[in-house]
Amino acid sequence: MRQTIKFVNSDKTQFFNILRSRVDNYFLENNISQHANAAMVLKTIFMIALYFVPYIMIITQIADGFAFWLCWAIMGLGLAGIGMSIMHDANHGAYSSSNFINKVIGRALNVGGGDSNNWKLQHNILHHTYTNIQEYDEDIDAKVGMRFSPNAKHKPIQRFQVFYVFFFYSLMTLYWTTVKDFMQFARYGKDGVDRSNRKERLKNFFIIFNWKVFYLGYILILPIFVIGIVWWKVLLGFVVLHLVAGLILSVVFQLAHVVEDATFPLPDEKGNIETEWAIHQMQTTANFARNNWLITFYVGGLNYQVIHHLFPRICHIHYPKIEPIIEKTAKEFGVPYIYNKTFLSAFRSHVRVLNKLGRNEISPGVILNNMG
Repeated sequence: MRQTIKFVNSDKTQFFNILRSRVDNYFLENNISQHANAAMVLKTIFMIALYFVPYIMIITQIADGFAFWLCWAIMGLGLAGIGMSIMHDANHGAYSSSNFINKVIGRALNVGGGDSNNWKLQHNILHHTYTNIQEYDEDIDAKVGMRFSPNAKHKPIQRFQVFYVFFFYSLMTLYWTTVKDFMQFARYGKDGVDRSNRKERLKNFFIIFNWKVFYLGYILILPIFVIGIVWWKVLLGFVVLHLVAGLILSVVFQLAHVVEDATFPLPDEKGNIETEWAIHQMQTTANFARNNWLITFYVGGLNYQVIHHLFPRICHIHYPKIEPIIEKTAKEFGVPYIYNKTFLSAFRSHVRVLNKLGRNEISPGVILNNMG
């Protein structure tokens, strides 16, 4: 049984109270909703089309030769785009004020081979509450010889992780759509993360199972056994789709947390983190490429990850407008605001951190800075 983590605002800072008030006033003064607007709806249509138009071209056999493989790769772009720009907001309750609409749109994850209930437990509860805390935030757990935190056990093979880590990144959604959800389902029930009763858990298991059957049915069984496309081409295309989606999703999320200047705090013997929760988010989360409209559009505002962690129920379409409020308030209170100007600078920072972690050159609990 893991100890309970508590965030202790020992300095009695009013940082988050004032910041929240200012952000709320922005929406009130401009008389706009915190949820999706027309631009967000158009983006939703675009991302869904980016995934399903190539799929239709494949199963109708319009796409042939090189176009066949290109369609699978574009589907990977679409799947990652749906995950970052649509289902992410919906499963946080940020897409709409209607719980029903959020639930329906959040099921886009299930259509893409995942499970929205497991995702909420891992992402909304564990990652957003315990960001960058070893053994609590599963996003930084050591996996297949990879090390993402100085507080994780070091293994000799990890000195080479900078050379192989991106290959494993690309396998993320392939693993997700096959076995990850079932493994998480079992683990969350055992660890108490999933507090559903036995009847609810049985129902959730069948939901996972039925969606997996639906997903594998339309993505593999339909083109192979109904349409009659050569099986190995479909399987290889399926792998291409997930290599593209997995690499994109993994890199985007890593650039927000496993970079220089981010912290990986350790609780004390009582399980306390001696800082306000909101300041903890500022210390463990980074923005990048906020002036690049194309990246902002495609990654669903996840390049404004600081805002998302502080205000997960605000639709990402509003992030560029409220970002100056957060930066200004952080400066007033002397709170760190971690930012990489470009995608490339964030990527290089991530690689440097991977290299240092792999060589075990960072002490536990320190800030990953001054490493260039």
